[in-house]
Amino acid sequence: MRKAVFIHSEQMEHFAYPAHCPFDVSRAGKTRKVLDSLGLLSADNCAVAAPEPAERIQLKKFHSARYLHVLKNAAAGRFDREALYMGIGTPDCPVFADMYDYSAMACGATITAAGLILSGQADVAFNPSGGLHHAGPEQASGFCFMNDVAIGCIVLAEAGKRVLYLDVDVHHCDGVQNAFYSRNDVMTISFHQSGRTLFPGTGFEDEIGTGQGLGYCVNVPLVIGTYDQAYMKTFNAIALPLLNAYNPDVIVLQMGADALAGDPLANLCLTNNTYAEIIEQLLSFNKPILATGGGGYNIDNTVRAWALVWSLLAGAETDSSKLGLGGVMLGTTDWQGGLRDRRLAVTEQQHNAVMPHIDATIEKVKANVFAIHGL
Repeated sequence: MRKAVFIHSEQMEHFAYPAHCPFDVSRAGKTRKVLDSLGLLSADNCAVAAPEPAERIQLKKFHSARYLHVLKNAAAGRFDREALYMGIGTPDCPVFADMYDYSAMACGATITAAGLILSGQADVAFNPSGGLHHAGPEQASGFCFMNDVAIGCIVLAEAGKRVLYLDVDVHHCDGVQNAFYSRNDVMTISFHQSGRTLFPGTGFEDEIGTGQGLGYCVNVPLVIGTYDQAYMKTFNAIALPLLNAYNPDVIVLQMGADALAGDPLANLCLTNNTYAEIIEQLLSFNKPILATGGGGYNIDNTVRAWALVWSLLAGAETDSSKLGLGGVMLGTTDWQGGLRDRRLAVTEQQHNAVMPHIDATIEKVKANVFAIHGL
């Protein structure tokens, strides 16, 4: 059985973004509650680990000392023009008292996960509070003040590991991409709604890295309305061959749930069955996996998806997580089919609108990067 560690503590449930902000940090605690109710944290191979806040020296692996100073001051009520230049105090990155401490804790949780994997204490580790992939070295963006996944990848790479960073959040992972754009020890692969129709407006097929990193940055922009079968066609055609060719030592997986149908901030049409298929494919490589959360603004759908992700990572998917009363346990009657979503029917019109774009994207990505990896 895989040694699986869920990274969370009650302390993390005391933080909150402002009420008007769509980013709801309660999702992690709600995910743990669902997992507890289904007995998915009590198996012999499962454990829960409480993180410590990342120390300043750890945060400086990616963020500048100046930025951390300005961010901490802003959280304490000392807001100035420099903070605004750094993206602090915008509608998507508002100033609030918890913003530094929560971000440091989320980063600490991902660093904890990386340490458990490096020490062999975990084969898979899941930090649902992580996945803050938009933040830059001196820039807050897209609800993200610190970039835990970039830091996690750096920690693993500094330990001599070849890292495959896979991001399935509906938004492009611009902060992580920029961190490793000229490096080949961390390959970044991002599946996301096209930047032509969604924030942050980046992540096109021709963004493939530079210098030593040429071909180690892979972007798969998806058209509005992309559904399960179309998504998995791109994943199987692009991610799986590159995973085989790159042969990483560890996989870092950002599992933003905002690509699910019904998310209020995006326009893809996935069910969480796609996330389950991705997890099953990744597990077949028999590599350690550091998974994080990310986006997801329909809270019930996000919690159910992350609970399903954990059940598969830990090898603990039960009859109740497949067919039980998950909807009731989540306090909603929207869907009572357990953790897995019902399959959504695809109309001929939807197929005809989506599939030509999918086929064209696959061909562009292959033409841009496959030859670099001998494919």
